[in-house]
Amino acid sequence: MKALVYHGPKKVTVDTVPDAKIEKMTDVVIKLTTTNICGSDLHMYEGRTDVKKGKVLGHENLGEVVEAGQAVDSVKVGDKVVLPFNVACGFCANCERGLTGYCLTCADPSVMPGMAGAAYGFAGMGPYNGGQAEYLRVPYADFNCLHLPEDADEKEKDYVMLSDIFPTGWHSTRLAGLEPGQSIVIYGAGPVGLMATMSARIQGASQIFVVDGKPDRLALAKKLGATPIDTLEGDIGDRIREMTGGLGADCGAECIGYQCHNADGKEVPNLVMNSLVDAVKATGQIGVIGVFVPKDPGAEDKLEKKGQIAFDFGKFWFKGQKMGTGQCNVKAYNRRLRDLIHHGLAKPSVIISHELPLERAPEAYKHFDNRDEGWTKVILHPHAAA
Repeated sequence: MKALVYHGPKKVTVDTVPDAKIEKMTDVVIKLTTTNICGSDLHMYEGRTDVKKGKVLGHENLGEVVEAGQAVDSVKVGDKVVLPFNVACGFCANCERGLTGYCLTCADPSVMPGMAGAAYGFAGMGPYNGGQAEYLRVPYADFNCLHLPEDADEKEKDYVMLSDIFPTGWHSTRLAGLEPGQSIVIYGAGPVGLMATMSARIQGASQIFVVDGKPDRLALAKKLGATPIDTLEGDIGDRIREMTGGLGADCGAECIGYQCHNADGKEVPNLVMNSLVDAVKATGQIGVIGVFVPKDPGAEDKLEKKGQIAFDFGKFWFKGQKMGTGQCNVKAYNRRLRDLIHHGLAKPSVIISHELPLERAPEAYKHFDNRDEGWTKVILHPHAAA
């Protein structure tokens, strides 16, 4: 089959690789009809993780079941399904608590002591290949496959966002403790930040501030109902306080991660976290879903090489703030978010900028990594004609 393979920093190619196949009786194989490029894929693309060469990338996957293992009960050949980016068993202690992003069964304990969680096509998240490919093996299929309703073909571009960015954006608002009528400041107008914006609007936020330095992305945030805050136009904390009675936002969401940049384009790993502490009010809560890694060998910053940042803990403590962190437990949200899409109350596909065949994935990675204007969200169709 054809798949996008990582060969080193900024080098990915569409290669012929061994076909995905049933390895356990609880597996299915799906034919990928839509798979997305995620902002977190860029950390690997840039060589800023320890992902191994030869890895098939891609964790935002939707397709049709073409083969099912003998022990699979609820998933049938022909079913249209979307997959959480988390690979989870459904029966470990964490999965039983709904923490499917921290599955103990599927984790790779060699990454770090006490490691939990697994994902398709991602560094340090187990041996699972990704879905920027023609076919994909899905472990524990009864648990991991979310069936799609009768409008699956019509709304495929919406439903594929259930694999990661829509639930992850939603998760950022839950980690931040957002309640109806509250204000929230969201750092990052990339795909996840835009999904956090949509989620905050659905949940009844009174004010939504979105911080970014890219005009095209800020324009999308405004379209989704946010007040855009351009990083080039002065101190962010002061501007947020001016619009919130001098207090700051009730809560905040970090949707960028460790490769955040200042207004001059210089990477400053602690910039957004410390800015959030400043912009969120005393006793407010912060949700962090941007990727931070245990180590970053390619970093220029000495602390970041060890997965650390210089955090304004004194101000954080003095303001009595709280913080929630970590990757999204997609299954905690995806069924209900699917129903919002089905009933016309959410349309996450509004952020899509490009639809391309799999063969053009290397080109798409280059544009997306450069943050070229207009390259907001790329979706790939592995079986489309080039």
